[in-house]
Amino acid sequence: MQTLTVGLGERSYPIYIGSGLLGQAGLLQSVLPRKRAAIVTNTTVAPLYLEKLRQTLQHIGVSSVPVILPDGEEYKNTGTLNLIYDALLTHRCERTTPLIALGGGVIGDMTGYAAATYLRGVPFIQVPTTLLAQVDSSVGGKTGINHPLGKNMIGAFYQPQLVLADIDTLNTLPDNELAAGIAEVIKYGLIRDLPFFEWLEQNIEKLLARDTAALQYAIARSCQNKADVVAADERESGERALLNLGHTFGHAIESGMGYGNWLHGEGVAAGTIMAADLSRRLGWIGAQDVLRIRKLFERAKLPVVAPDLGAEKYLELMGLDKKVEGGKIRFVLLKEIGRAVVYGDVPDDLLRQTLEASVRD
Repeated sequence: MQTLTVGLGERSYPIYIGSGLLGQAGLLQSVLPRKRAAIVTNTTVAPLYLEKLRQTLQHIGVSSVPVILPDGEEYKNTGTLNLIYDALLTHRCERTTPLIALGGGVIGDMTGYAAATYLRGVPFIQVPTTLLAQVDSSVGGKTGINHPLGKNMIGAFYQPQLVLADIDTLNTLPDNELAAGIAEVIKYGLIRDLPFFEWLEQNIEKLLARDTAALQYAIARSCQNKADVVAADERESGERALLNLGHTFGHAIESGMGYGNWLHGEGVAAGTIMAADLSRRLGWIGAQDVLRIRKLFERAKLPVVAPDLGAEKYLELMGLDKKVEGGKIRFVLLKEIGRAVVYGDVPDDLLRQTLEASVRD
């Protein structure tokens, strides 16, 4: 097992990464001082891991209230959020009752937002079961839900007390979900960690084959990158925005195609290729760099061609991005592989060229 720390002063918390962690009650005991917790999960994860976690909690004398939600990005909304509140109120959960998110990014985001708002704040623990959640969404305290007009537009910064990433849960992950997580792994190499990007070029097939050592290394390296950025810029006023490489385009794809039709990581993959193309048009990286990036995403079995929503639709959807300032869309772009910047002065003609070129193979 590896232990990392997200350094936020008094609100610092550990990230545990390894195999068999779901059964290690001792890791959870320090953040479960009370005798009851609520476990929020979904209809896919519950049959796989809910009983295992409940038994683990029983070993330390903690009973659990299960809250089982429908599975899918299309359910990341106010209606499903109210199901969590309904369960907490029905079972008279108190301000000291921790919420445990057992699932992927959707479960983690919604559970975290419920924790931030129920009784104005209750303890929160992340137990991510997808690669994407383990390397990205479970770390850093971003919580929230989607709105029909934009992804993750309603939410709060609310840090967990602990992240427990059990690599064994990835054994039941569908191949396309595993690949979606790899998109976020590649992101870290592109924005700030060239040696990691080069390692991924050498080891991407090992990740797809679910090699335990390779997965643990990639998860730990990704989490360390995320933890470093979050510690320096918790509320995304500066450097943390770089973690959104590919997301401005990717969120537009997810929203424009209808939530759930493209996985988040798939949207990020195609969106990253669009960001790389735009970086090339600005003269910052070369065509060979774009090809190198594209090849790695292709090897990871991820989409590199965006859906043709039409340039105007893309512009409309990207105009709702959280990074918009003064009416200008701010993009995370590449100065080189391993170094990203946030840039808000993209000429309209270059942006339209990228939008038109990126929907053609």
